[in-house]
Amino acid sequence: MRSGVQAQMPVLYVGDADAAGRFYALFGYTGQPSGDGRFHLRCGELTLLLVEATPVPAALYLHVDDVAATTDRLVAAGHPVDHVPGGECRTIDPDGNTILFSPSPARSAPAPQAEPDGRPSHVRRAAAVAARRDGAPGHCQIGGPRGEPCADPAEVKLADSWGDTVWGCLTHADETLVNARGAFLATEDSTGLAAYLTARRTRPEEAAVAG
Repeated sequence: MRSGVQAQMPVLYVGDADAAGRFYALFGYTGQPSGDGRFHLRCGELTLLLVEATPVPAALYLHVDDVAATTDRLVAAGHPVDHVPGGECRTIDPDGNTILFSPSPARSAPAPQAEPDGRPSHVRRAAAVAARRDGAPGHCQIGGPRGEPCADPAEVKLADSWGDTVWGCLTHADETLVNARGAFLATEDSTGLAAYLTARRTRPEEAAVAG
């Protein structure tokens, strides 16, 4: 018989297990502190272990049965939710961990296909569009986690709602999309807000001419 992993339990290091427990209860987890600084949470057959210690930044990806209801609970409890490409949502737990959530595969359309390297196809498509346009810098502007420069080609442009943009290689763009709150893929085609608003303004005139 082939051996392998039979079960797994995500572990998050948190500064306050009670506060973290209340946050994850918004996703449907329940449980009680064990008294040794550990908090075993369960949601159906799934288990999440919270360990009260110095927080270590991490990311957790969850599939939920109702994205809208989960978002409403989080926002009502004071936890802002960002919407990111691909139908995913992102929030931050009390210890700064990035929590991504999306519809359960059983209740949603098929997830975007991933490339052999595991990257979502929409990231690859954005890179392909960028490769056909001029204006990209010669190398990644994001760099490594300690600020070290990255010599890989700039393949994807990222932006945020504050208007900041940056070009990055696929590896560092992936990391930024997960860890930088509010970051999203930026496209440079003609279907942005400016084109949309221009089209809206011209439609009444076109209708008047046609009449």
